[in-house]
Amino acid sequence: MFDFLLTPEQLALRDEAREMAKWVPRQYILDMDADKIKFPKEFLQECGRRNLLGLRLPKKYGGRGLGWVEDTLVAEEICVPGYAFGCVWGVGADIVCDAIVNFGSEELKEKYVVPLLKGEKFAAECLTEPRGGSDFFGATTTAVEDGDYYILNGQKRFIVGGEGADFFLVYAKTDPQGPPHKSMTCFIVDRDAGVKVEYLYGLMGCRGGGTARLVFEDVRVPKSNILGQVNGAAEVFYPMMIPERLGTAAMTIGAVRPALEIATDYTTKRKAFGTKIKNFQAVSFKIAEAVTKLDTSRAMIYCTARAIDAGVHPSRARRLVSEAKKFVTEQCWDVVNLCMQVMGGIGYTDVYPIEKILRDMRLSMIWVGTNEIMSLITQHEWYKERQNELLNSNKRDSEYDCVNAFAEGEKVYE
Repeated sequence: MFDFLLTPEQLALRDEAREMAKWVPRQYILDMDADKIKFPKEFLQECGRRNLLGLRLPKKYGGRGLGWVEDTLVAEEICVPGYAFGCVWGVGADIVCDAIVNFGSEELKEKYVVPLLKGEKFAAECLTEPRGGSDFFGATTTAVEDGDYYILNGQKRFIVGGEGADFFLVYAKTDPQGPPHKSMTCFIVDRDAGVKVEYLYGLMGCRGGGTARLVFEDVRVPKSNILGQVNGAAEVFYPMMIPERLGTAAMTIGAVRPALEIATDYTTKRKAFGTKIKNFQAVSFKIAEAVTKLDTSRAMIYCTARAIDAGVHPSRARRLVSEAKKFVTEQCWDVVNLCMQVMGGIGYTDVYPIEKILRDMRLSMIWVGTNEIMSLITQHEWYKERQNELLNSNKRDSEYDCVNAFAEGEKVYE
């Protein structure tokens, strides 16, 4: 995040996050990428000890009661050792605990949120199913009422943090005959209730984050573990898209930043044709483009975070967050490719971590809602916003600021 836009308190928090990123041992990063470490439990425990989990959550549960600007600046820094670190950092504290705080009982908050923010427990969110991801409300996992319990059956896959989670936020169909948006319920499900967890994905990148498949076979969940209302999962799901997507966008900036730093330093040392390669515009202009892409990404993240903190209308919040997720992840993907290009063949090897960063970055445009879904939401919310403007705005209508604006027979729409 831009230091000149931050308060002294925010700068101090940024430095805390930077210290956390520096704490991660080099070998830990290598072991995660080699799948020797399947879930970074020690990393999350250390974040808990440093009070760097659930920054936006109330202090009474172990958070800091901060805003989105603070959350995004920490998300950037926490991902410098690798994108997978931010993924597990955000899923448990920023998403699952956020849902419990906003929609759960006091008992659930004490039972699940407090120990997670201390780094004593871990959580994962279960959205994607074998039959689809973007079609969230077409989920086929079912929950059937049985006295004071619900019986869950079904599968979830690509669950980040699933390998190490002690409990899960699970969406299941509770009214098979109801309309999709009014037929699902959100549950907190304990791992030891009989959830089968299978770590089986050979991922291209973001390894070591515990991405797993979950199987529910007659898993009994008490009704007291429902978040929100029965058949009211949509009310839980939609607000959760803000931490999922805004957090993801901020994380990609931190994860790709080392690529730019490494490439910049490389171009000041590497010589060709008798001079440092940064003196060739074919090289330095790519660095300039990468810098511009990261700066514009930070500007969008900061603006969106400020908008959410200010309580912008939910419709505009959805648009801004969707725009940010799509734009920032695509810019960051461009950045790592530019950095690999200026480094040439050595950037394609494991002598530098550029190739790992590139592998990690590819996930950013897919998970927590593909970028195509982000465009779908953006256009939907923008058309609504423009229609309201036409009905209620005092803005100038520029359509008529041209010579033949009123030419007869020209403006034909059907």
